[in-house]
Amino acid sequence: MTPCQFLRSALAVGFASLIGIFVLAPQQGEAHDFLLQHQVETAPESGLYHRVERAESWKPSQTAIIVCDMWDSHHCYRAVERATEMAPRMNALLKKAREMGVVIIHAPSDCMDAYQSHPARKRAMSVPAANNFPAEIAEWCYKIPSEELADYPIDQSDGGEDDTPEEHAAWEKVLVARGLNPKAPWTHQMDALEIDSDRDYISDSGTEIWSLLESKGIENVVLTGVHLNMCVLGRPFGLRRMVAGGKNAVVIRDLTDTMYNPAAEPYVNHFSGTDLILDHIERHVCATITSDQILDGEPFQFEDDDRPRLAILIGEGEYETERTLPAYAVSHLGKTYSVDIIHADVDDPNHFPGIERIAKADVLLISVRRRTPPAAEMKVIRDFIQAGKPVVGIRTASHAFLLRNKKPAAGLADWLTWDADVFGGSYTNHYGNELFPEISVVPEAKAHPILDQVRPLPYTSKWSLYRVSPLLPGTTALLNGKIEGKPAEPVAWTFTRADGGRSFYTSLGHKTDFQQPAFQRLLKNGIDWAVEIPVESK
Repeated sequence: MTPCQFLRSALAVGFASLIGIFVLAPQQGEAHDFLLQHQVETAPESGLYHRVERAESWKPSQTAIIVCDMWDSHHCYRAVERATEMAPRMNALLKKAREMGVVIIHAPSDCMDAYQSHPARKRAMSVPAANNFPAEIAEWCYKIPSEELADYPIDQSDGGEDDTPEEHAAWEKVLVARGLNPKAPWTHQMDALEIDSDRDYISDSGTEIWSLLESKGIENVVLTGVHLNMCVLGRPFGLRRMVAGGKNAVVIRDLTDTMYNPAAEPYVNHFSGTDLILDHIERHVCATITSDQILDGEPFQFEDDDRPRLAILIGEGEYETERTLPAYAVSHLGKTYSVDIIHADVDDPNHFPGIERIAKADVLLISVRRRTPPAAEMKVIRDFIQAGKPVVGIRTASHAFLLRNKKPAAGLADWLTWDADVFGGSYTNHYGNELFPEISVVPEAKAHPILDQVRPLPYTSKWSLYRVSPLLPGTTALLNGKIEGKPAEPVAWTFTRADGGRSFYTSLGHKTDFQQPAFQRLLKNGIDWAVEIPVESK
């Protein structure tokens, strides 16, 4: 089965669940349904990924939750704040799972002395040793074979502390005043997480936990806690060891945190750093689930995670935006936005696996050329735009959803007035590829916030100039492109749509444009303007 065939099979389950999984309140022992999210390559060795879901039904008696290192304290002040914030939601989840019959294992590493007389610790120690220990189950695991060829997405070599120097110094004084080692101040699991003395287990030992899992016939292992890029992945009871041992392991992606410092590569927001680690896990280690699949309500989100959600829809075969946009998203958008990239299907270019996720986005960036999605997928796009949400388009987005002089195949949908309706443009064609336009500011627009710090200008774009005139009422031209002997054409403008939504479009977007500081800044400013975020001056 090819990756794309597998993808379509997975989506047959996932797309039918657009409104989310319907969580029942099963009696103890009844099987519980989950949607496991993971990522598969768009094509073999492409390095690009579709995010897909698969449905599984687990028996609680064959399921365990391991709570990793939710300590009472930590050397990083902000790490303590985040762990404390998510603890009530985590405790509610553990309580519900316990009622269902799931085994709960508390694993506050290096804290076993505090629990020597606790019934849950004694219960763990009394489990007979298994006779099938996986190799090195007692040791940390830094990589499994499926990760060998992957590029690790963040630099955590500084330990990942994201405190300000002032915060860190003040917190260290507090720890010392409490008589704690400021480098390792944990002594037990935080009190906000209840330990059931009659049913739960306490252990930080890979062999003890493995023996417990085997003694109870547990195949499904759920990890929650901190820190995702270190202990949750690498502990002897962590994701890597569980996967290597053959367990069906997952992590609760909304009840975890990373040790990542935004001052380290790739210089993104702390929560974007967590997203990058989750991408790595879903691609190379195991699937993820969310807490709302056990509890009611929405997945947990940190109060400080105020990033707007940006969906990027990519489906064109001429300008390599499937490469340039994901890289740009990390380097230029990761500080501000939570980014979700949706690629067209390689085998079925009109199909966009996961397109339903744009319904949750705050802004949509489109790089699509002449695709006619299935009617249900086109409805997702129309609904997003008709809701008045902001839209950003680059290059071929002006003719994203219409064919040239032909109708779409049965069951597929076009949008003939797309350019006029969404961007206020009138794209007809382009000048020759060998005619390079000079890009310059429209004089009347030089004070527009989208043009802040967009330089150097003028510059020469290394690809063809689109014919887009005349622009419709409601547009404001910002940049022009000019080739010798031809009238200037707008290459960047804003548009207030009939639905009241904001749109920003630029006909730039060739891979060489992405190398230009002026274009890099223009696109970021255009997205910020569309979402009504004040443009950051540098």
